[in-house]
Amino acid sequence: MSKSALVTGISGQDASYLAELLLKKGYDVYGLVRRTSTPYRLPAYLNGVHLLYGDLTDSASLSSAVRDSQPDEVYNLGAMSYVGSSWTHPVSTLDINACGVVRLLEAVRQHKKEARVYQASTSEMFGNQGGRLNEESVFSPRSPYGISKVAAHHVINNYRDSYGMYCCAGICFNHESPRRGLEFVTRKITDAVARIAHGLQDEVRLGNMSARRDWGFAGEYVEAMWLMLQADEPQDYVIATGETHSVWDFYKLACDCGGIRANAHLVVDSGLARPADINELCGDASKIQRELGWFPIVGFQELVKMMVRADMERYG
Repeated sequence: MSKSALVTGISGQDASYLAELLLKKGYDVYGLVRRTSTPYRLPAYLNGVHLLYGDLTDSASLSSAVRDSQPDEVYNLGAMSYVGSSWTHPVSTLDINACGVVRLLEAVRQHKKEARVYQASTSEMFGNQGGRLNEESVFSPRSPYGISKVAAHHVINNYRDSYGMYCCAGICFNHESPRRGLEFVTRKITDAVARIAHGLQDEVRLGNMSARRDWGFAGEYVEAMWLMLQADEPQDYVIATGETHSVWDFYKLACDCGGIRANAHLVVDSGLARPADINELCGDASKIQRELGWFPIVGFQELVKMMVRADMERYG
């Protein structure tokens, strides 16, 4: 008998790769989407996903989704995930990202307590500490987004300890792909490079070029998420590559891939800088490598080239 999985945020980057992975493994996949005024259409590569309408701010819809799907596994990938906008929408960020996890766990506890639950945590929880960060590193968030994710992370641990539920969190460092939203700096860069190369725009405006991040490929990170729910005991894991590169490094390589001159099109706009930024985030994924056998394969250069190539083809 095939397993079933409920995936929130099915329209997002991570959920799309995860759903593809689960479908290939023979799962019955249910994807949670918010109801809109127009019929929702999944991309063709997600044919086979059963859509359920619901919202992390609506307890009743989450209960219905769990009852209808009766999932063996639940992946909470739905969130207000853009760090920048969390300063302008702090209340809704906390409601969706923190209270939403409580609502989802309550729905699971009441209607399918034996289901295994994965929560998408984030490196933004660590703040501006520097160094290689692991599961024992102290949380010191510097944005409403980071604060909301720390709260959700503690909620996951509390339900695991209080109710004996199989709940775990993957502390994902930055992970990108051609499916990344245009509001994120990496995709903003590759999209702009493709548009410039095709004569559709002249410049790209970016903020903090010196910020360094640990960038991996989202299509690989979802395999780590799946592996976490196959383990005998629920544990939290850092998911990362262990290497950092600056925003300038990403931009320069993207320009080289697109055949344009980096300095000729860049406008550094201080107005795009965050109120409180993080200088560097680097993850230590040795625990998941040792215990679950997960290793990143796609390197930084291959990731950037993949994203630029996809955007070039889209405009071409």
